[in-house]
Amino acid sequence: MFCGETEQAQTFISETNFVKLQFQVDNYTEQTYWAFDSKAHLPVTVYQRYGQHPELYPNRRGIATPGTYCERAFVDCRLQTCYVQSPAFPGVTPRGLHCRYRLNTTLPHIKLYLENEEFNVDGQRCENIMTCPMRPISSGAEHCPHDFIRIYDGRDERAPLVGVFCGMGRFPFSIIGTGNSLLVEFVTSPAGPLLHSGFHFNVGSWPGRNQTAASRLKGPCSWLLTQAALRHAGIQEGVFLSVVHWYPPHTTCTYHIQGSPGHVVRLSFPSFRINRIESPMEPWDGDCGESLTLYDASWPDDTRIIRTFCDTFSRPQEKIDFVSSSESMFVRFESKTGSYSGSSLYYWAQYDFFNNSLSGDRVPGTACDELIPSWRASRGTLRSPTNTLVYRGVGPGGVASVAASGDAVRCTYRFVTDSRLYARVEVSVHRIKFREAGSYSPLVNSCWDGRGDRLLLWEPPPAQASAVLSGQAREIPPANRSLGGLCMHQSLEAGNIQLVSRGPVLLLQMSLPWPGAERYFRQEAPLFEARYRFVHGPLCGPAALAASADGQLVFPHLEALAVAPPPRAIDCRWELNVHWKKDLYLHFEKLTFTTHSCSEARLQILLEDIPGAEPWFSSCGDGGEQRKLPILQTDQLEGPVTVTLTASSPNAVAFNLRWTELQRGSASLGRLQAAGVSAAESPPDLRSNNDDCAFVCPGTGGMCIPAKLVCNGVLNCPPPVPGVVDAVVETATSDEDPAHCAPVRVDGYPRWTLYAGAASAAVLALAALALLCKACCCCGKQRGIEVPY
Repeated sequence: MFCGETEQAQTFISETNFVKLQFQVDNYTEQTYWAFDSKAHLPVTVYQRYGQHPELYPNRRGIATPGTYCERAFVDCRLQTCYVQSPAFPGVTPRGLHCRYRLNTTLPHIKLYLENEEFNVDGQRCENIMTCPMRPISSGAEHCPHDFIRIYDGRDERAPLVGVFCGMGRFPFSIIGTGNSLLVEFVTSPAGPLLHSGFHFNVGSWPGRNQTAASRLKGPCSWLLTQAALRHAGIQEGVFLSVVHWYPPHTTCTYHIQGSPGHVVRLSFPSFRINRIESPMEPWDGDCGESLTLYDASWPDDTRIIRTFCDTFSRPQEKIDFVSSSESMFVRFESKTGSYSGSSLYYWAQYDFFNNSLSGDRVPGTACDELIPSWRASRGTLRSPTNTLVYRGVGPGGVASVAASGDAVRCTYRFVTDSRLYARVEVSVHRIKFREAGSYSPLVNSCWDGRGDRLLLWEPPPAQASAVLSGQAREIPPANRSLGGLCMHQSLEAGNIQLVSRGPVLLLQMSLPWPGAERYFRQEAPLFEARYRFVHGPLCGPAALAASADGQLVFPHLEALAVAPPPRAIDCRWELNVHWKKDLYLHFEKLTFTTHSCSEARLQILLEDIPGAEPWFSSCGDGGEQRKLPILQTDQLEGPVTVTLTASSPNAVAFNLRWTELQRGSASLGRLQAAGVSAAESPPDLRSNNDDCAFVCPGTGGMCIPAKLVCNGVLNCPPPVPGVVDAVVETATSDEDPAHCAPVRVDGYPRWTLYAGAASAAVLALAALALLCKACCCCGKQRGIEVPY
């Protein structure tokens, strides 16, 4: 029923082929008038209602529900195939209507929108704009008391209510549902002006999927995205999109990305746009009406925020990797305003997982450095980083893996030990697999200075070692290139490049030029593989034996049992240093094995401490004649003599190895010694000038020892060599020959000192005997006491 006045022509287009017009006034006067005309049209001529070529889309305006005037169903709507119109559109809307439009699309998300048409539902109560101003498009039942439309996010009225709308003008936003169905309910009051033209909506679908292989959590838009789900689906990467459908004010959407233990999460945005909030459900004048926050945690921990994006001041960041420090990352979207058509932060997020297992402990503040301490494990294996994100310049927690100089990706493995556990570190590299490409290949003769793929192994100088032990070292530049360090740049298969430290620290560094390192991204095969072990425990004693005229190496070093329990296995490495231009005489005073198996105990002496070097001496089992060792000539000693011992238990072997440094003797001193002149009786000037050669060892071809080693109670000269005859053998058989040493001892110790020593010993013996007798008497008296009871 229409009422009121209108001075402009209004059009009514019927829904059927029959129209009945009834005019009623309470007081008909000459001021009362009306006029109308009618015309019949074919549907193909009413383009605004049926569109172009209606014969191709017979159900474009929906399928009428039998027994109803305006209820319609729209099935499988696609672009420009469904017109949701108010009755009589584009003419005046009838009164007293209650229409339902059930909308459906094949794919989510269903989208209801206006295109080049105006919305006019109760937009004006009368024709005079001064008396009845136009009502802008409003939402909410309190603003729409007469005519309105209700939109439900589902198939019926039990679905969530999106909103109630009325007014006049351009509908400012589209409405996007969470699924593929919407219900539009249109209600008009029983009476109203002959003015409102109603609405014309198009129906489409908004492409996109919310997430890959996800499970829904509690909440309207909270999801759990797991590595196990991706693995089950047979894919490596997952995707989730920004909220593209409507949502009420104060909505929070979460994405909990959970990897397997030992993995990290990488999140990136291939596409990211930040717009102003165009279709809010509630106004907001402050900053951050909508925000997206990334957390390096499994829950929204404000102390571990990676990044926050706001609609008002943030810039989008595309194709940047955000990496967690553990197996979890939490993403939270918050909206204070709500929206009818999706978030103002439009993003396409991509996530995947990377193995971040380590051989040691991560060094804080670094992307791929590891600390491998001896107190964690005595031996083990290591390889290049399993997390290939470091080759893209970013490590766990977003730490940059590119050096501060920006020229290379460097990963340093720090082997440290405590002298109370072990004294040395041994690292063996057995596989290297670098790609050789163009300018990134190092120069063969300048591996240390080149910019190619390389592996550096060195022992740091004392200052650098102290910084490593104290944990203060961050970036560690290579050093010690001229002091035994190794630089490797060529591929190696089943090799054994080994370095043993002399101190408690050894460093292994992989250096890859930037940006060439990116070619190793997602390469599963390791770039290098190595083994390490900590050797020389306390039971071995000192590891470095300083150069001296004589000395001994005793195993086991029993003093260590007072501070550390005995180990299960023994692995000792000693370095015996020798003075320049000195020969070396080694001999065993004791060498005992409790096992006859060479796999359970082996003692070796090496002149070259390199992998695969043939030992100069090797013994296992009983040892036998192997205890008699030849003299090591000066030209054989290019460096320290290395003694190694491996045993399955501490009691498998015991030995006492003695050494004496020898020098080629002086001819004058040799003739005097051959003539029977003792070392003490030789001329002073000759002794002082030849202090290192005071005694020529018999039968050695002129080998001599210093004066302090003669007649000191230890046999320092080697035994005579068969076939070597010299004049000394006729007068002295060794440096401890009694005939040779007697004058030295008499001259060195006067006779009165012998008598004084004997008298002192006698006095001490009598005093001890008196004390013993007194103690016995006291004990006897105590046993004779009777105690009455």
